[in-house]
Amino acid sequence: MNIAGFMVVGSGCSAAMAAQTLVDAGADVTMVDVGIDNPEYHSQVPEKDYIDIRRNEIDQHRYLIGQNAEGVVWGHVGKGAQITPPRRHMIEKVDTYLPVRSSTFSPVESLGYGGLGIGWGLQCWEFSDSDIKAAGLDETRMRDAYEVVAQRVGISATKDDASPYTIVDLKTYQPPVNMDRNHQRILNRYQVHKNYFSKRGFVLGRTPLALLTEDMDGREKYAYRDMDYYTDNGRSAWRPWVTVDQLKGSPNFTYVGGHLVTRFVERDGFVEVECLTIPQHEKRVLRCRTLVLAAGALGSARVVLRSMGESHTKIPLLCNPYSFIPCVQLSMVGKEVERKKLGLAQLSLILDEERGKSGFSIASLYSYQSLMLFRLMGQVPFLGFSDARHIMRYLMSGLVIMGVHHPDKRSSKKYLQLVGDASSPVGDHLDASYALDQAEKDEFVRRERKYIAAGRRLGIYATRRINPGYGASIHYAGTLPFSDRDRPLTLSPSGRLHGTQDVYVADSSGFNYLPACGLTFSLLANAHITAQKALKHER
Repeated sequence: MNIAGFMVVGSGCSAAMAAQTLVDAGADVTMVDVGIDNPEYHSQVPEKDYIDIRRNEIDQHRYLIGQNAEGVVWGHVGKGAQITPPRRHMIEKVDTYLPVRSSTFSPVESLGYGGLGIGWGLQCWEFSDSDIKAAGLDETRMRDAYEVVAQRVGISATKDDASPYTIVDLKTYQPPVNMDRNHQRILNRYQVHKNYFSKRGFVLGRTPLALLTEDMDGREKYAYRDMDYYTDNGRSAWRPWVTVDQLKGSPNFTYVGGHLVTRFVERDGFVEVECLTIPQHEKRVLRCRTLVLAAGALGSARVVLRSMGESHTKIPLLCNPYSFIPCVQLSMVGKEVERKKLGLAQLSLILDEERGKSGFSIASLYSYQSLMLFRLMGQVPFLGFSDARHIMRYLMSGLVIMGVHHPDKRSSKKYLQLVGDASSPVGDHLDASYALDQAEKDEFVRRERKYIAAGRRLGIYATRRINPGYGASIHYAGTLPFSDRDRPLTLSPSGRLHGTQDVYVADSSGFNYLPACGLTFSLLANAHITAQKALKHER
């Protein structure tokens, strides 16, 4: 009987980081994953900038809009609108194997090789001390873990007005990426009107990114091609599969793809892990000494609910409420398009009226070019396709997208439950409910109006405010919350699932609170810490 030492479930951000910590410690590690990939992902898109591709490449439609225009979005822009054809494998087969039924919550999940990290926006925010505590994490361990993660993935950042909210005390980072003209003008206006913003609770600064500005470990520094949503040529952006690819060269690491983990059973001295092979739909049992679930807050919750016999039991759900606000910087309208450009967030505008570094909201600012105009034209009020196309082409050089995230806390109106479903290959689906109290809705609308007013002072003018629906932020947590008490469907502070001996959860399932800032950097740090504790069998 073959029994692995540690078995890590998933290949996303948390899984990759936990596996690296375990492998580096010399442990025997098996990663079990569905791992859907796009074999052409690394060769499909040429190593050219977006402008060159648009002007010269005959086959550009294959990766910009898809062979059959499957990447074209028109009308309401909801979840996953930024997922381009080369990355469609990120969400392939999700509706079949990870079904969710809800009229109020529409999440994005992944069975891809690299999980949701395939399309991650690369923002790397540290939680504040108060937010770390509210989430149920350990402040000292998290600060140390942030440094370890930064050394592994490579982060570009700088010290500025926003750094107390972004990189906090981080010491390991490369110089920031170069800003484009749009963002440099915005930053210049902020510097001129800094007192105005300070009095209203705003600070503006550079967005820290898991993006290299200097070569590192065989990965190339960023080339400013503005193809960030289509390709990872040069691997300047850190993706989970970058780490998993590296781990495959280690003698103490084994990758098992094509397996969806469905449940586990603890036996005397080992854990049986039940899987469904994909696409064969055959049941298979694997074994390990210690199981580390890192399939995401929803994915890990499914496995635990099945394993603990807790169907129909409601468990909590956290998700950042999110809106996006297309804006126009009038001083840039009609300007020549910029060749050397970055499609990711370049600036972040933080609204912290209480100055407490907790409970604040965040707006990430993006220039808009390579994602193409069809994603926005349906959002232009009072205009049809033809008129909107001509107007948007003229406005494009001045387009700025403001993505606003708000914090989230537990509520009886936000929950998941597993329900039997004979039509599903896994035998069930998740029912989801997500609703804000009226006071929360009013507060977030008030904040977004303040952001729109602040944008005008920065020289960017909102065209409208768009709510893509709950779940569109792709920030999920809190389904198996941390608890000092040994209660069902909760985690001990070590990440061990209460009621088990050797099952740990290394993703965001344990977080008791979700700040507005991007959670992925904290996911990575927590995964590293959980793996360390699993190595020591901390209870």
